[in-house]
Amino acid sequence: MSNCDIVKSIKIGVPLALAVGILWWMYRGIRWEELEDALSHRMSWTWMLLSMPFGILAQVFRAMRWKQALAPTGEHPRLSTCTHAVFLSYASSLVVPRVGEVLRCGVLRRYEGTNFSRCIGTVVTERIIDTVLILLLSFLTFLTQIPVFLTFFQHTGVSLGSVLGTFSLTGYLVTAACGILALLCILLLARRFQFFSRTKSMLSDLSNGLLSIRKVESPVLFVLYSVGIWVCYFLHFYLTFFCFDFTAGLGPLAALVTFVVGTYAVLVPTPNGAGSWHFAVKTVLVLYGVEQTDGALFALIVHTLQTLLVALLGIWSVVALAFRKA
Repeated sequence: MSNCDIVKSIKIGVPLALAVGILWWMYRGIRWEELEDALSHRMSWTWMLLSMPFGILAQVFRAMRWKQALAPTGEHPRLSTCTHAVFLSYASSLVVPRVGEVLRCGVLRRYEGTNFSRCIGTVVTERIIDTVLILLLSFLTFLTQIPVFLTFFQHTGVSLGSVLGTFSLTGYLVTAACGILALLCILLLARRFQFFSRTKSMLSDLSNGLLSIRKVESPVLFVLYSVGIWVCYFLHFYLTFFCFDFTAGLGPLAALVTFVVGTYAVLVPTPNGAGSWHFAVKTVLVLYGVEQTDGALFALIVHTLQTLLVALLGIWSVVALAFRKA
């Protein structure tokens, strides 16, 4: 086996092993009968189905924003190709975390002849904008939820220390490990993008992509796309609260806190945040009074079905692009 094969095996094997390890630790005490009962009798499939279009719409908005960001660089790919590229980028990240950013640029290069470095530049710009939006959302969420947490502690007579004390040492270790891996993921992404700026021409194309946001035809529309992406992501998640009686009454702010924490958990380099997302979501739900088992089942069911949607969209794009000439 060559060094390249070893590196590829590590990129796939380590994140997968991490996800399996966290999931095993979380669900080792849950019986399959409990999961079957939740799916058959305790879950409203109507609300789950209603949440799915928002997951699709979020990716379509991302494709529309990307097409708009590419225009100032002189690239004008078809919206359908941009959409398929986005679908494939999310689906591919289920196998190799974080590979999607590069893959979707490769799709445009193959089917639209776009400049790869310019595409990478616009992707980096998108990520920066998304980071700013999620940080702003996190700050606003924190401010709105301070009274809720204080009221919760006051009425229940529970202190923050006692709440944190309900989590085991293993739980704290998992949290710390997830945080460290998220930071490593960010560093690896930074090094990956540095690879594309080794020559002056590549650096120029990358810069054009990065600065494309300044020259978009309709800045207002660009902002609406950006906000629409995250509104759809939130609704995709929030509507699943109504699938279960133990989360239906928590309200949109509780869902927003869970959504924000889960968004950070996805930074951990596991397939679609598997394991880390489950742990983060369950932990927040427990803070809002949901039983440990119910919180774990909610995370498992929601994540599995939403991941299945991502995979199906990726498969559909593979089939659609197979009938299109490169």
